[in-house]
Amino acid sequence: MHIMEGFLPPVHAAVWTLTSAPFLVAGVRSLTRILKENPQAKLLLATSGAFAFVLSALKIPSVTGSCSHPTGTGLGAVLFGPSVMAVLGAIVLLFQALLLAHGGITTLGANVFSMAIVGPWVAYGVFRGIRGMGGSLAIAVFFAAMLGNVATYMVTAGQIALAFPDPASGYGGALIKFISIFAVTQIPLAVIEGLLTVIVINLLNQYSRSELIGLRFLPGEAK
Repeated sequence: MHIMEGFLPPVHAAVWTLTSAPFLVAGVRSLTRILKENPQAKLLLATSGAFAFVLSALKIPSVTGSCSHPTGTGLGAVLFGPSVMAVLGAIVLLFQALLLAHGGITTLGANVFSMAIVGPWVAYGVFRGIRGMGGSLAIAVFFAAMLGNVATYMVTAGQIALAFPDPASGYGGALIKFISIFAVTQIPLAVIEGLLTVIVINLLNQYSRSELIGLRFLPGEAK
């Protein structure tokens, strides 16, 4: 779901960058607060960032100018909240653009908005909703990561459709076309991402339990 360098018209690239900026500012403030209150959470933050970097670097060609892949942002969203994931996701996307030629600098704002902002907010909302209804931790994490991934690809499809509407059917036709193409690879990847995120949470529950308690993440603790 990384839109490649130079693919978006300059005006679109600028608008998405400006749209993402306030979320990044809020994310920095949230990250600063969390580190001040829980210095021991640094390792979990690094783990969340590394998880997103590795998963989102596994790309499969999809819509022209973009690709399909897991996002890995659901883990950080459920652990730290969506604002923090905006910062971690932006760092991941920047390093991938510079080191892997995955995504781009001019399209960084658009990629941040879809993968590091919308995806994590959807993931966090799904997680809190399922937990609030008494759902198990594993079920909540699975659907959070999966639907956060799906939301990211739908936003990316919308961004490309806005930039390149269909000559006959306009934005709506282009959106349906791009969503349909993405779905072939993205839906299975979203399910896999959900399962992988559950596995990581279970491992953290075993080996980083005290840090999870400090974040008030574990069952019976209000986040």
